[in-house]
Amino acid sequence: MKKDAVLYMVIPCYNEEQVLPITSKLFIEEIKDLIQKGKISNQSRILFVNDGSKDRTWEIIEELSKENEYIIGICQSRNRGHQNAVLAGLMEAKDIADITISIDCDGQDDIKAMESMVDAYYEGSEVVYGVRSKRQTDTFFKRFTAESFYKLLNKMGAEVVYNHADYRLISSRVLKEFANFHEVNLFLRGMIPLVGFKSSSVYYERHERMAGESHYPLSKMLSLAFDGITSLSIKPIRIITGLGLFVSMLSFIGAIWAVITALLGNSISGWASTVCIVCFMGGIQLICLGILGEYIGKIYMEVKARPRYIISERTWDKDKDNENQ
Repeated sequence: MKKDAVLYMVIPCYNEEQVLPITSKLFIEEIKDLIQKGKISNQSRILFVNDGSKDRTWEIIEELSKENEYIIGICQSRNRGHQNAVLAGLMEAKDIADITISIDCDGQDDIKAMESMVDAYYEGSEVVYGVRSKRQTDTFFKRFTAESFYKLLNKMGAEVVYNHADYRLISSRVLKEFANFHEVNLFLRGMIPLVGFKSSSVYYERHERMAGESHYPLSKMLSLAFDGITSLSIKPIRIITGLGLFVSMLSFIGAIWAVITALLGNSISGWASTVCIVCFMGGIQLICLGILGEYIGKIYMEVKARPRYIISERTWDKDKDNENQ
C-alpha cells in the first residue's frame, strides 16, 4: 500500500452549530499533522455531511470550506438519520479517497487515534475499528445498557465489535464492495464486518462532548438497538417459534390434565385460572405479532427501495471534477 494515501474524514453533522467551530479546528490540525508526517496525501480532505440540520450548521460548513482548502461539505435534502448521513459521505468519497475515517462531530472520539488507524492500514488492515478502552465518562445506566446491547447483539448472531460505534477507517476497496449492499435499514457497525477483508482495532479513551447537547437520547438508542437486532439477525423469530412450541406443549399437557380431572369427577369450576391463561396467551400472541410486524415492516421498506440519501448541495462543483477526471 502506498504511503501517501488520500484520506477523507467523513463527519456527519446534525444541528452542530455550537460544537462545529470548535472541533473543525481540531480536525484541520490533525489532517495537517498527518500530511506533514508524510502519512497521507495533500489531496486529503475533511468531508462534513449536513444531515438536514435546522440551525446554521450548513452555513458554517460553507464558510469553513471557503476559509480552508482541506474542508469540503455536502448537504442532504432533509434529515435522514445518522447512519444514512455516514453512508452518504462514504459513498461520496469511495471513488476519490484511498481511505476514509468516519467520526462524529462532537469531539468525544479521540481524534489523535487516526494516526494509529492509518498506520494499521499501511500494515495491511483494510478496516480499522476505533474501540473504546473504557467507559468512565458514561453514567452507570448508559454503561450498563451499552455493554448489554453489544452482548445481546453477539448472542443474536450479529457480528459487531464490542464497544465500537462508528469511528472506523475503511479502505476504498472495502467501500466499493460495500456499495453492493443495498439495504435500506442501515446498521453500519454490524454491516461493515460482513464485507470481510483483514481488520484490526485501535483502542482509545472517549471524552466528554465539547459543546452542545447529545442528539442520541435513550429513545433513539433503544430504536437503534432494536434496528440493529432486526436488521442483522432472524433469531427473534426463532425465539418466538420456540416459545410458541413451549406454550403449546404446556397447553397440551394442561388439556390432558383437565380431561383426566373431569373423568375422575374432581373438576372444580373457577374463573381465575381461565382468565390468567387467556391473558397470558393474549400477551404472548401480541408480543409475537409485534416482532413479526417489525420484520414485515422492514421487508416493506426494502421492497420500496427508496434512496437512502439525497444530496441537495455541495461546496464544490462535482460536474467540473468529473470533467477534469
